[in-house]
Amino acid sequence: MSQKQRIFFWSITAALGGFLFGFDTAVISGVEQSLQSLWGLNVWEHGLTVSIALVGTVLGSMLGGIPTQRFGRKKTLLGIAILYLLASVGTALAPNWTIFLIFRFLGGLGVGASSVAAPMYITEISPAKSRGRLVALFQFNVVLGILIAYLSNYLLGDMGSEPWRWMLGVQAFPSLIFLIAVLNIPESPRWLLLVEGRVAEARDVLYMIDPATAEETLQALQQHADQPQNARLFTAKYRTPITLAVLFAVFNQVSGINAIIYYAPRIFEMTGLGKSSALLSSAGIGLVNLIFTLISLNLIDRYGRRTLMKIGSVGLIITLGLVARAFYTQDFGMTVPLLLFVYIAFFGFSQGAVIWVFISEIFPNEVRASGQALGSFTHWLMAAIITFTFPYLAEQIGGGTTFLFFAFMMVLQLVFVLRLMPETKGTSLEQIERTVFAH
Repeated sequence: MSQKQRIFFWSITAALGGFLFGFDTAVISGVEQSLQSLWGLNVWEHGLTVSIALVGTVLGSMLGGIPTQRFGRKKTLLGIAILYLLASVGTALAPNWTIFLIFRFLGGLGVGASSVAAPMYITEISPAKSRGRLVALFQFNVVLGILIAYLSNYLLGDMGSEPWRWMLGVQAFPSLIFLIAVLNIPESPRWLLLVEGRVAEARDVLYMIDPATAEETLQALQQHADQPQNARLFTAKYRTPITLAVLFAVFNQVSGINAIIYYAPRIFEMTGLGKSSALLSSAGIGLVNLIFTLISLNLIDRYGRRTLMKIGSVGLIITLGLVARAFYTQDFGMTVPLLLFVYIAFFGFSQGAVIWVFISEIFPNEVRASGQALGSFTHWLMAAIITFTFPYLAEQIGGGTTFLFFAFMMVLQLVFVLRLMPETKGTSLEQIERTVFAH
């Protein structure tokens, strides 16, 4: 196996956590109505059934940095694979509602922890010149997982007397592949050296990554070896990367992306589309997201994170502004679905692909685990808030004002990109640290 193939295998293995993250998040859409009638759930119980995984995700992202730092990136990924496997088998075989909730919550923990551990692992084993593309594989796999979950739900819809069990249980197969693949990847050289002090093992992994830069990277890491590796994140020293990560994660969600993905059929029905057309349009959104995330993946290391974010921000401002105008003027037709397709294209091209790359790059080695956890937690907390409030806001203040709010937030994001966001492409993690602190 060549050096490039080896690194790609390690990266795609960690990114499988993203595939399962996407699949686990979306699969519930195909089974929630069956579960409601099967167990006679009231409105509150039904809401808890759908959202319990999101509660686990917020918690998993908040706590995911602890095992990642204490036990290592590889062991944490292994634990996440086991959580996914348990969740898929447990929810599929659940004899009652309470057992179902417990295993669905465990799956959510896996999703949250994987959004911390997987991008961090890929960041730490990638050569600087291809790091953006390799970390963006995580987001590509998230989007692919969502699309495959929709397809899987459609194909398994008539399977047996209780098809919902098959829809949930099928996730056990990719979970098992993920678990076996993780056993065959090395530990992060940065964790080996800085946390464990295992210099020889770290050197071996660095030589497997890139023999030309191995010694230089090793020396740069050894300069950090005397710093405490369980440093407290919330100190004045780390104010800049904290600000960048939190703002980036907040802007990611106040673009309205989760509201649009989760409520696409409802939004399309608000504009007068029939139910079947609305469902077809929402499946199209998943496909557009996948295509433009793939395009971004191939451009992120060539043109840089800031360039993609500048183009994306302008595109999001225009599309959201035009959607708001359509709601205000009630001028619908196919205008809103088409605009939202273009919106998703700009999002997948910029925010979607860049978020996990950027947050995993900007924190120094000694606080990367807790910094990644902070960025991920902020992202998921905002996702929960936007997802829960969107139906209420759309009803109370109308679609026009809601989308105008999202557009205004993207104007602020453009200011953030132009004034605060540093470029991190093609630079070693140790050099980025100097850039961020000088910014």
